[in-house]
Amino acid sequence: MDALEFQVGAAKLVSYSPVRALAWRVVFEDEGVAGYCYACDGDRATVDDDFDVTVLDAMLVYNVEAMRGGEDGSRQRLATVEWSADGQRSVLRLDGVAQVLIDFDKRESFCRSNFPNFMDDGRNGWRSDDHRWNDDALLQFETQALGVTG
Repeated sequence: MDALEFQVGAAKLVSYSPVRALAWRVVFEDEGVAGYCYACDGDRATVDDDFDVTVLDAMLVYNVEAMRGGEDGSRQRLATVEWSADGQRSVLRLDGVAQVLIDFDKRESFCRSNFPNFMDDGRNGWRSDDHRWNDDALLQFETQALGVTG
C-alpha cells in the first residue's frame, strides 16, 4: 500500500503495480482546483515520460472548494492506493473510504463522482463512458485482498 498525508489543494501520489512485469500505475493528483485519479500504462511513456500519453482513464475524486468548505476543510487527509496481489486491480481511498476502483484487466474504472464520462473513441479499449460506483466490484476486490475464498 502506498500512502500520502496531505492538505487539500496540493498533492501527488504515484503508485505502481506490485507485479514488476506490469507497467500499470495509479496517479492521484490535486492541482489546486480538483483532485483526480488516473489509471496509467507506463508502457505508453515516451523518453520524456509525458504523463498525458500514459493515461488510460481519469476520474474526479473531489472539488477542492467543496472539500475546503466544511468544518474540517483544512485538516490533514490521507490518500492510499491498495493493489490486488495479481497487480491488475487497485483502489484509491481518501481517509479510509474507497473513492476509485480501477480494473486494468477488464479495462474499466469506477468512482464515487461518476465523472467525467467520455464517448468511447476506441483509442485504448477502456470503458470510459460510465464510471458509476460498483459496490460489488469493491467487495470482490476486498474479498480477494483478504484471501477469502467462496
